[in-house]
Amino acid sequence: MSHPSHRALFVWKRDLDVFLRLWRSEAGGVVGEPLFVLAAMGLGLGVYIGQVNGQSYLSFIAPGVIVGYAMFGATFECTYGSFIRMEVQRTFEAIIATPLEVEDVIAGEIVWGATRALVSALGMLVVLAAFGQVTSPWAVLVPVVALVTGFTFASLSMVFTAIVPSINSFNYYFTLFITPMFFFSGVFFPLSGLPQAVQWLAWALPLTHAVSLARAALQGAAHWGLLVDIAWLAVLAAGTFWLALRLMRRRLIK
Repeated sequence: MSHPSHRALFVWKRDLDVFLRLWRSEAGGVVGEPLFVLAAMGLGLGVYIGQVNGQSYLSFIAPGVIVGYAMFGATFECTYGSFIRMEVQRTFEAIIATPLEVEDVIAGEIVWGATRALVSALGMLVVLAAFGQVTSPWAVLVPVVALVTGFTFASLSMVFTAIVPSINSFNYYFTLFITPMFFFSGVFFPLSGLPQAVQWLAWALPLTHAVSLARAALQGAAHWGLLVDIAWLAVLAAGTFWLALRLMRRRLIK
């Protein structure tokens, strides 16, 4: 297995060009759905819940919604999007017929998935600013958290893409892993209220640490525990990235 080179940027640029041509059809999903979630949960349900940890419910869920939809953006791009480019359009096959290696293609796809996560986060920050929820100067770090989150989930999704037999298999990935993670990573309620065993399970999930980092950045509340969140995300990102390169080479080079 070779290492990715700077040529991965050509794959990233190819995906970016396609996105820029079709962005109007995707803009609603980037901003619209998270906006509905914030309005329904933060302004609707939040009226009945009141304050959580000394803040409004909208303020509590906002950071988690940002990184949650960054997760969804990267995941959709590197599951359904990458699978179609690989198996239906045969884009991967065409690219590796050029001087680019498999690792360049997969690295470019993963970086593009992280970029989609960043786009989602920036759109959400604009919406939150309109809601008056962006008050700390540390909020400038939220896109960085979203980018790292996107890279982690793009790599993880590419691992799954490398082993699925058909596109329908992604239903299991979303139903049994991604969607439950969205609800059990501290986005909508504090994890301290869960049984201890569930708390430990939630701690292992990458989104839990992304939510912790985004909440600290958006609220300007830094603490030493964030170093653990950073370290765990870094380990997961590096490990899944390496595994994605290895498994995709095995799938594409037969």
